Amino acid sequence: MSYQRSNSFHDRESGNNYIISQPDNTLVTVVIFLVVIGIMAIFSAGSPRAIANGDNPLIFTFKQFVWLVAGIGAACFFSRYDYRNLKKWGILVCFIVLILLLMVQFSPFGLMVNEAKRWLAFGPLQFQPSELAKPAVVLAFAGLFSTNVDILDNKKFPFYILFAIMLVLILKQPNLSMVILLCTASVVMYFVAGGQVKNIIAAFVCSIPILAFTILGYQKQRILVWLDPQKDPHNAGYNIIQSLVAFAGGGFFGVGFGNSKQKLSWLPEGHTDFIFAVIAEEFGFLGCFFIVCLFAMFAYRGFIVAKRCPDMFGKLLAVGITFSICFQALMNISVASSLLPATGIPLPFISYGGSSLFVSLCMFGVLLNISKKRVQRIKNYASY
Repeated sequence: MSYQRSNSFHDRESGNNYIISQPDNTLVTVVIFLVVIGIMAIFSAGSPRAIANGDNPLIFTFKQFVWLVAGIGAACFFSRYDYRNLKKWGILVCFIVLILLLMVQFSPFGLMVNEAKRWLAFGPLQFQPSELAKPAVVLAFAGLFSTNVDILDNKKFPFYILFAIMLVLILKQPNLSMVILLCTASVVMYFVAGGQVKNIIAAFVCSIPILAFTILGYQKQRILVWLDPQKDPHNAGYNIIQSLVAFAGGGFFGVGFGNSKQKLSWLPEGHTDFIFAVIAEEFGFLGCFFIVCLFAMFAYRGFIVAKRCPDMFGKLLAVGITFSICFQALMNISVASSLLPATGIPLPFISYGGSSLFVSLCMFGVLLNISKKRVQRIKNYASY
């Protein structure tokens, strides 16, 4: 009882009593599994690509490990830094991300890779500012909606303009998948905060012309190829076909770790966007099912953390982090298995990409911090 009293606090905003507990160990276990699987998959899928480039076979694994160490350090920091202190930084972080997105498009530091201009390069350091947009947007909307859920509040309009400019710049890269992720996450957070469904429907109706313009633009070819990859098997449909071949080759049990054939020269971006296809070939249906279960468990524990959080800001922050990570995983897995048209979005914690791994671990650290604070439950001793 003395431990509970010494760790019991009162939240003025919600009026709830809450206690400081240990972080969610299940979340920690899930992320450890995902990160280890990612390092193994990058070692297997990235080695042939590195050799073909004339580099050390471990170059991709080593770079990812460096980002992993930095991400673990950041996750430890955010797991100890009171998440409520982050509330005041949301708009400022979004503004910084906006500046970085402008630098991608209009400065010599912007880097074009595979017909997409998404990276900033400062010497050996390369990262995607659009990845930073995920925690920035989640943090900003959590702060706005926790104070006032009124979507037409005049005080929110300056941020809406900032958010819209960010979306336009990300769409220009082009990166439609990230735009969809950011918009969907903001809608989910608005709904959880108590927003009205009619406003969500109205926003969706208003976005139809933008979606139609985008689909009829540069996304039209991707959708046509997705519907029938055999129409252009050597160009636009090549990735989808080779990814499906990897799934078929893996069968139920897989061909074994390191034995993938598609990674050798047939499947482009096997260590990044299509790493799930390589995993499917080497570990089969069982391996894929295990990874899906890990993300499902991450979602379950993340929403449990949100439910138990004593204040609205923490609830929305936990929901936004959990949803954005798991929805991104769903999109990547759906693309690799041809359930969705091809988009350049990595698999969280697993795909090669330092900025994606670092940002995911930072968001995970914040989620761990939220899991420490939960509503105090008092046993009813009268029933004994």
